[in-house]
Amino acid sequence: SSGINAEYGGATVTVHCTGMLTAGLKKFWSTHDPGQRAFTFKAGVGQVIQGWDEGTMTMCLGEKSRISMTGDKGYGSGGFPAWGIPPNAGLTFELEVISIQ
Repeated sequence: SSGINAEYGGATVTVHCTGMLTAGLKKFWSTHDPGQRAFTFKAGVGQVIQGWDEGTMTMCLGEKSRISMTGDKGYGSGGFPAWGIPPNAGLTFELEVISIQ
């Protein structure tokens, strides 16, 4: 399988991503925005928000997916004020896996 799944736990994954507040699908960040670039992280080891860890573990190289999560799997009670994400906000991400190493 070319999925990130359990056999790839800890793999370095690079994604293109657009993040939106689930309410109204208001974009707060995208790797496609000017000056941004693809985002790289280790999958399944807690380097990113829980919703990303869980959502990307089932994705394959080249796959595009829309992942929605409740606030507790996003930025939680603190939100992410710098990006306009309020406390406990539901989030939706459009992800594309462009590399798995």
